[in-house]
Amino acid sequence: MSTLEIRDLHVEVETESGPKEILRGVDLTVNSNETHAIMGPNGSGKSTLAYSIAGHPKYQVTSGQVLLDGEDVLEMAVDERARAGLFLAMQYPVEVPGVSMSNFLRSAATATRGEAPKVRHWVKEVKGAMSDLEIDPAFAERSVNEGFSGGEKKRHEVLQMALLKPKIAVLDETDSGLDVDALRVVSKGVNDYKAASDVGILLITHYTRILRYIAPDKVHVFVNGRVAESGGPELAEELEENGYERFTGSKEEQPA
Repeated sequence: MSTLEIRDLHVEVETESGPKEILRGVDLTVNSNETHAIMGPNGSGKSTLAYSIAGHPKYQVTSGQVLLDGEDVLEMAVDERARAGLFLAMQYPVEVPGVSMSNFLRSAATATRGEAPKVRHWVKEVKGAMSDLEIDPAFAERSVNEGFSGGEKKRHEVLQMALLKPKIAVLDETDSGLDVDALRVVSKGVNDYKAASDVGILLITHYTRILRYIAPDKVHVFVNGRVAESGGPELAEELEENGYERFTGSKEEQPA
């Protein structure tokens, strides 16, 4: 069992007019085998939370703690957070020209596991995971994300998760840019990994459609840099019907 505990997290970014606070005291706990959905309007700080957990240098934590099994990951370098069991699937995965997917994945697995996986076992593991995600085997020799469609990039993110085997996975708008078929495949990959590993999932999304495929245990409404309300799946249903107006005081497009 693993636990990610976020305690009174405050985060700011540097702007042209000076520091701006984005997260204003976030409290949240995610346990193994739980899926927590964070929903909120654009600009509410959802992605800031994801990148702050992962250690992006743009985001300055001014106070609070992020504990993984009692260890404060804010005291760790980015690579140490990954080795400790944290994983971030990015909303906009970057292209890495000249680095093949196969080399990237094996290097990442070596770094997180502490030793290089045995080649014969590794090849079988990668082929199986790629097949589950309906990824063409030829992609293994292509440069990371270079020329990939949005759906292909997101499948690669889930492929990384399946191979790196994190304790806690933060999925930042994994549904962004996906058509229905790609959403189905990506969601199945997330569900399969959770069933096999008891990973805790923090699923950040603006819309409810991915929650039709990945059922949340808890839903948190994120507004103005903090959790405005928490509840069960019925809270997502309310958001789908009424949008975020109850929380923001202004009309916002309804989740779809």
